[in-house]
Formats: sequence, structure tokens, C-alpha cells
Amino acid sequence: MAKVSVIVPIYNVETYLKRCIDSLLAQTLEDIEIILVNDGATDNSGYIAKKYYLENPQKIFYLEKKNGGLSDARNFGIKHASGDYIAFLDADDYAESTTYEEMYNKAIEENCDYVECDFIWEYEKKSKLDIRKDYKNKKEMFTNVRVVAWNKLIKRELIEENKLFFSQGLRYEDTEFTYKLIPYINKFSYVNKKFIHYTQRKNSIANNQNENDKDIFVIFDNVIDFYRKNNLYEEYKDEIEYTYTRILLCSSLKRICKIKDENTRKELIEKTWKEINTNFPNWKKNKILRNRWTIKNLYIKSVNNVTYKFYTSLLKII
Repeated sequence: MAKVSVIVPIYNVETYLKRCIDSLLAQTLEDIEIILVNDGATDNSGYIAKKYYLENPQKIFYLEKKNGGLSDARNFGIKHASGDYIAFLDADDYAESTTYEEMYNKAIEENCDYVECDFIWEYEKKSKLDIRKDYKNKKEMFTNVRVVAWNKLIKRELIEENKLFFSQGLRYEDTEFTYKLIPYINKFSYVNKKFIHYTQRKNSIANNQNENDKDIFVIFDNVIDFYRKNNLYEEYKDEIEYTYTRILLCSSLKRICKIKDENTRKELIEKTWKEINTNFPNWKKNKILRNRWTIKNLYIKSVNNVTYKFYTSLLKII
């Protein structure tokens, strides 16, 4: 049994894959299991991954499956993982050499289920550091956590015992997975280092806005349903309401306003406003929104029937 299993979904990333795998083979944590999941790649990605496996069978596991998307590949990898902890790394990203050793040591030293690190947004001509917002408990974590899967180390038992898997066929799968994970974390910690390099590709799914942006509504419906079914909703109601409103009026709305098809863009802009006010008609009174003084919250509090139209028209040209 390895200390850490790193799951890497692979689909048509031949340009970046060697860098990703090399960064994992260079890890200072010796007891590491690298699980490469070929999700039906049609370029040379599968050939590259298999070659690495044949040259490093002591550390690399190579799996093949029909194309099912990122979530399906991750779920497939989870089923084959044996490590005490699981990490995810996308095939176009890469990690610093001490990433998993330092995160694993932190987990063991503090007896944690979950360890998070910082990361760098890597653009073609610039980079941007992403530093964690502080949180002291799980409720603060819900509103401050960065909802990406690949900057975290998670105890495998926590995922398996609570049957936490990624929703298939939807964008923003990391959002749903993270919010479903939070209630089951007994103890979390943080390594204040920028370990992961998050590559920004112009042709990536995340950077192409279209009708699939509507998946955010399904993702949040799934999260709310999950909290209700598990009798967690009342405990996290304020956090859910605030986070739902913040994401839909900020990052999600910004993406929707970049959709090129005018009819789709208009439909999802209208749907955003309708969903917020239908699911949370009293969102303006949310105590987190009212008591947490940030520029973003000032913007959110200023949104109403009139300003919403102005803001969406402004976002189209920014």
C-alpha cells in the first residue's frame, strides 16, 4: 500500500503529458503510486503514458477505458487506488518535487483527513499566485474553500466510506465534490506553499463558454439535495445560501456573459436571476453577506432588478 495515490486523467494532452508525469516521477516522496487513466485518448497521449508505465512499473499504474470525461476517469482511478491518501492532478498541470511529501507529512503530523496547498495560474505570458483564504472551521471552509480537486490531499477512507465520487457529464464537477466532502472532514490542514502549476489553455473546456455553463445550476441542485438527504441542510443553510448567491452572481455570471451565442447567453442570464430568487428569495438578508465586508460582497448587495441588467451588460465587454 502506497502513502499517496495520484490520479491523472488523460485525454488528448500529448503536448503537456510528459511534463506532468516527469513532475510526479521526480517527487521526493518515494512511496507514491501514480495512476494514469487513459480516457480514450485519440492522440499520442495513450502511447506516451503506456511508455512511461513500461519504464517505471514500480511506481506507475496504467489504465485504459472508453472516453467518459474527466469525472469518469477520476472515479475509475479512485477504484484502483491503494494509497492512504488520494490526490488528483490534471494531465496538463504539474507539481513541484516536494509537493506530496510535504502534504503527506503535514497530514500525518496533524492527523488530518485533508490537506490543501496553494497554486499558480500559468498563462502563456504571465503567472498568478493563488493563496488560500483562511478558514478555522468547516462552515468557514464552505464559504472560503477553493473548489478545485487538484490542490488537495484527501484520506482515501473518507472518500470510499462516504461514497464520494465525481458527477459525470457535468462541468464544475470539482464544485460538487468539494462541497459534498466538507461535512465529513474531521480535521484539515494547510501547507503554505505554491506547489501546483495550473496551466491555462485557450482551447480547454474551462476557458470556452457555451450552453454547458448551465451545468452550474444542476451542480448546486445536487449539492442542496445532498445536504437535505443527509440532514445537513439546516446546519449549513446560511453557508449554502451565501455561496450559491456569490458564485452565481460572480464567477458563473461572468462566464455566462462571455457566451458568444446571444440566445443562449440571454437565456442563462435570465435563468441565473430567476434561480437565485426562487431558491433563496431572502438572500439579501443572508447574515454572511451582511456581516462580511469585502468588495465582492458590496457588489452583491448592490444587485437588484435594475442593476442586474446593467452589470450583465458591463460583463459582456470586460
